[in-house]
Amino acid sequence: MQFLDFEKPLEELYSQLNKLKEMNAKNHHVDATDSIRELEATIESTRKQIYANLTPWQRVQLSRHPERPYTLYYIEKLFSNFTELYGDRQVKDDKAMIGGMAELDGRPIMVIGQQKGINTKMRQMRNFGMANPEGYRKALRLMKMAEKFNCPIITLIDTPGAYPGLEAEERGQGEAIARNLFEMINLKVPVICVIIGEGASGGALGIGIGDKVYMLENTWYTVISPESCSSILWRSWNFKEKAADQLKLTSEDMSGFGLVDGVIPEPVGGAHAYPEEMAAMLKNYLLSALQELDTKTPDQRTTERIEKFSKMGFYKEGAIVVAE
Repeated sequence: MQFLDFEKPLEELYSQLNKLKEMNAKNHHVDATDSIRELEATIESTRKQIYANLTPWQRVQLSRHPERPYTLYYIEKLFSNFTELYGDRQVKDDKAMIGGMAELDGRPIMVIGQQKGINTKMRQMRNFGMANPEGYRKALRLMKMAEKFNCPIITLIDTPGAYPGLEAEERGQGEAIARNLFEMINLKVPVICVIIGEGASGGALGIGIGDKVYMLENTWYTVISPESCSSILWRSWNFKEKAADQLKLTSEDMSGFGLVDGVIPEPVGGAHAYPEEMAAMLKNYLLSALQELDTKTPDQRTTERIEKFSKMGFYKEGAIVVAE
């Protein structure tokens, strides 16, 4: 198990627990069962205390936990008969963006999401979940295919942002994301978007326009990462915790602003601690959302989607200043 800096009390308790279990297994003359139970109870109570008062920065850390379930894990646990589809038919196949046809409780679904990779080699191949323009064009191609065959679309968002490299800009990164926004708002089939990890900037928004937009409890969604915000405002990454607080990027903040339709609670300890339980909870939310969206006509869904995103945000009109 890997522990984050604020989980140090848990790391120490788990170390004691492992020693007790090892001693209990080796020495048959000593019964440490009661001590093990007491320590396990202490671990659970300590975990509840820690996770009851998480700061925005700690939630950002949880969203990046190396053991946190990624898109492919949820596809494996939630769906059956997944067939991955490749390429944007223009440039190449972007490994940071995956998608394909699958079944959710026997119902055909188009599932699309960003994949970061589970180890160093895979992360390099997946470009750390940062898609190029061809990734967003592949996603759009699959969405249009789903619309053609009247299949609902589910997107799983987990990216530190769209790839900002020179090659990506040359191939039209901004245009590709903007095109996805325009096309997704007008899709005739149900669209459900779930932020399962990081939701940064246009990289997340490029597959984030849906009838229902959910966030897992320990995820974040904003225009810029706390580190980048800190480096711009204070010329240093040392203020990333303050930036995370000021950005109002947590699921609770986003729900309060009306920018997401709901927050999916995570097990105490985070999705990485109980991934199968998290997958089961997510599946229930998806099935419930699909059942609700099925009661509406395509035109109703499109109209409500447009109205929802058009009403987002608020501003205050000020006096017009005329230069002399």
